[in-house]
Amino acid sequence: MRKEEKQEIVQALAEQIKSYGNFYIADTADLSVEKVNGIRRKCFESNIVIKVVKNSLIKKALIEAGVDSEEIVATLKGASTVMFSEIGNAPAKLIKQLRKEGDKPLLKAAYIDSSAFVGDSQLNTLVNLKSKEELIADVIALLQSPAKNVISALQSGGNTISGLVKALEERG
Repeated sequence: MRKEEKQEIVQALAEQIKSYGNFYIADTADLSVEKVNGIRRKCFESNIVIKVVKNSLIKKALIEAGVDSEEIVATLKGASTVMFSEIGNAPAKLIKQLRKEGDKPLLKAAYIDSSAFVGDSQLNTLVNLKSKEELIADVIALLQSPAKNVISALQSGGNTISGLVKALEERG
């Protein structure tokens, strides 16, 4: 591979790191072509971009993208597959689903909203992470709950008051 081609790959990878903000590095070594193609298909169905890239190019792309994480760089040994997703926990859920069928892919590292998660032991933590949209929905639900209670109390209270006024009016 020529130097220019490598530089193009690094640039493209750095752009994806910047634009997605979330990426996972997984170990898919020793998997058959059929299994890797199955993983690619499931990634496509889940809106996850997957790339197999040399570790040296990943390191350069991380530097280019401004990701300063020695922990992630330390995991770049052996074969590495990079997964990009708009939703921070989507690749973790996919990896967990794939692990029901076999012992790979293994999670090497993940980078989500400028936080590094290193090691396969972090998989359950990543699966349980809520996306930004889920967190916003939770906050809105929490904010709406007291307002709904107040509105329903006012509405039911209004009926009671009008009933009392009518009763008093009929007496007098």
